Amino acid sequence: MKRPTIADLAQASGVSIATVNRILGGTGAVRAETIERVQNAAEEIGFYGRGVIEDRRQRLLPNYRFGFLLQQSSRELYRLFGSKITEAAARRQHEKVVAVVDFVDVLEPQNIADRLEALGKRCDAVAVIAGDHPLIGQTIQSLKERGKPVVAYITDQSARDRAGFVGTDNWKLGRTAAWFLAQTTPTPGRIAVFIGNHRYQCQDVSDASFRSYMREHAPHLQVDDSRPTHEEPEEAYRIVSQLLSELDDLRGIFIVGGGISGVLRALREAPVEKRDKVRVVCRDIGPETRKGLTEGLIMAALCHPLDQISDELIATMIAALEHRDSTTILQRVVPFETITPESV
Repeated sequence: MKRPTIADLAQASGVSIATVNRILGGTGAVRAETIERVQNAAEEIGFYGRGVIEDRRQRLLPNYRFGFLLQQSSRELYRLFGSKITEAAARRQHEKVVAVVDFVDVLEPQNIADRLEALGKRCDAVAVIAGDHPLIGQTIQSLKERGKPVVAYITDQSARDRAGFVGTDNWKLGRTAAWFLAQTTPTPGRIAVFIGNHRYQCQDVSDASFRSYMREHAPHLQVDDSRPTHEEPEEAYRIVSQLLSELDDLRGIFIVGGGISGVLRALREAPVEKRDKVRVVCRDIGPETRKGLTEGLIMAALCHPLDQISDELIATMIAALEHRDSTTILQRVVPFETITPESV
């Protein structure tokens, strides 16, 4: 078979021979989309210079360095968030994205603000998971003034200068959790709600909508005041152990924030007759949650689809840079996944 020529490639891609020569020789300006079209044609006809064309395309791709400030490196869930973000950055085909993933273990607002500032100095744009606090809002404003957009991830910020938010619909999530518990708990009893921190908007909204559904549809269930765990498994373990030892009418637990490993540990140690009366719904899925689902200790986990939401986050940060002078706050709401013991 005759080897495809430059003329064949030009005809197959709908460009001139001169354009193909400029791409192969690395001389002259050629638009990135034109190079991509020529590359696709080269693949189709088996043109010998495909490597040269790909190299030229790569050199013309825009380069971005994005920072991601996550929480608590000790938690497997946040490490999973980080790895999925890195994978999403590597999947970009029309840009080169370097993902700088950082973790904050000391969750004091000033420390988070300082770390956000430091990350913003060495990145083009930043995404952050953090409680809503004025100190963090001031840093977001400062970074915006220097052309460094900040996107709130998973949980939103009230800072007017944030570039966008990427997360799920937390109002629907809370009501869905309440639906699960109400539908499976016909007898009167008490429901415990665990929240990591009320400054996490995603948790506070889910907590409020959970109570909204229960007031409307399950008056036979008493929802206790939210119990803060500060995202600490040991604190969650202590509270659940105490509830199980003191109460005979505990019927459900909604874990809005962290602490799932502590909750599961307390349930495993409880007498079977008490444990079997308690239905558990939680957010997101890491190794501990997956194990709890397979054991039947968790009825449902309402989760961020990590591949999809990570892709949306990268795309939103690119859009924020391209429209950095706009006052529009980009909103990307990704539907959550429902995982049960039968679907895990």
